[in-house]
Amino acid sequence: MYRCLYGMLCLLLLFVSVEPASAAAKQKNVLVIVVDDQGFQAGCYGNKVIKTPGIDMLAESGTRFTRAHCTTASCSASRSVIMTGLYNHATGHYGHAHGYNHFSTYATVKSLPIILEEAGYRTCSIGKYHLAPEYVYQFQEYRNKGVQGNRNSIRMAANAKEWITEDDDRPFFLYYCSSDPHRGGGPDGYSNFNADPDHYPGVTPITYKPEQIQVPPWLPNHQEVQEELAEYYQAISRLDQGVVSLINTLKETGHWEDTLVMFLSDNGPPFPGAKTNLYQPGMNLPLIVRDPSQKKQGITTDALVTWADLTPTILDYCDVTPKPVPPLRTVENNGKRVEGRGKPVPYKFHGRSFLGALDKEQAPEFDESYASHTFHEITMYYPMRVILSGNYKYIFNIAHKLPYPFASDLYRSPTWQGVLKRGDKMFGQRTVYSYLHRPKHELYDLSVDPYESKNLAFEPKHQETLTKMQDKLKAWQKKTKDPWFLKWEYE
Repeated sequence: MYRCLYGMLCLLLLFVSVEPASAAAKQKNVLVIVVDDQGFQAGCYGNKVIKTPGIDMLAESGTRFTRAHCTTASCSASRSVIMTGLYNHATGHYGHAHGYNHFSTYATVKSLPIILEEAGYRTCSIGKYHLAPEYVYQFQEYRNKGVQGNRNSIRMAANAKEWITEDDDRPFFLYYCSSDPHRGGGPDGYSNFNADPDHYPGVTPITYKPEQIQVPPWLPNHQEVQEELAEYYQAISRLDQGVVSLINTLKETGHWEDTLVMFLSDNGPPFPGAKTNLYQPGMNLPLIVRDPSQKKQGITTDALVTWADLTPTILDYCDVTPKPVPPLRTVENNGKRVEGRGKPVPYKFHGRSFLGALDKEQAPEFDESYASHTFHEITMYYPMRVILSGNYKYIFNIAHKLPYPFASDLYRSPTWQGVLKRGDKMFGQRTVYSYLHRPKHELYDLSVDPYESKNLAFEPKHQETLTKMQDKLKAWQKKTKDPWFLKWEYE
């Protein structure tokens, strides 16, 4: 009998010891692909002209979001939200980090690469960085040799493969950021890096004819707009080749089945009315997420999510909880009041995980979100706060008495210069005047007015909706410690 019990005990111990080893061997890797200034210009989002096989492949094997939004329509500020799960008005990263703009994140913030490194991950950044300070957003490695301004997608993907295949048993986090399809510095913004077909070794140029392009309703339908969009499409097809290579690398290395893949853009297209704006073309953006463990693939979801939700979702997938942080507090020391550290508290995000919504075509639990834009460049002060709730969208233009400011590349664009030369009265669905001079309050019903052409904020029958939206926005601003919350009281 004792021998029997002993045998059963040994067998039980064998099962107990094997199970943790098997679980430990299961990696949970992360690949985040962030492109620069892309909207819904992809085949999987219904564009029948552009060629994006890589992006489309991700959509076929993952979840495509139709109501995903950045929280601020500016490259650097948006990336700070992506990498922290916090709104940039609360972290100090109000606009561009580089040069004379000098916006940067508070040292007390814990970014995604730091949190994952603390959890045993190896981390790498390839391509555009555009964050500050470096010690807040520090990666263990940066593999940017030969990437040619982060536009040679084949070389970027080769650097990624080299890093992924290194002999290292730790799970990995790869942050891969193309500078395409952001404008360059040429006369029309694109010709300087599109004209030479051999400029990017390994990349196959894919060109488009202006007459192929269908101009979206939010832009004016003129020849120079079609020409500029044709160049823009070429830049998107260039970055897509890197996406194809990344997918192939994951499949070749066996990591296709243990890697969470996200594809997104930092803000909308580099045209007036999109980038730097919190109108829909500037903030309603592509998001494709592939969780290898999800049961349904190739689905579309209506979950209303923002870039503040990305870091919490990634950590949820990785089963990683940030270490508690001791908050600053004022203490007495020999009769003097000094700043000290209190009892450690859980680290909190403004966003929340949407991992559970990936296999849901309808996700009613995700039907409200917020946005906060203050600067692009330092010369472009125009704070806007937004709430999206159900079909309604409310925009609070805090500095509404100022004319709307232009980013330098948007002002120089052939699209806007054409408007100025002709003296056009209309820009897409709105007048040029209303684009430049905005009211304090804007309210739109996106279900019937997706291009935000009819402001309902001053119509009597919509006052109850307006008030509810404003109350929610105020509560959110207060909760997230928005300095511009005070504008409700004294201005």
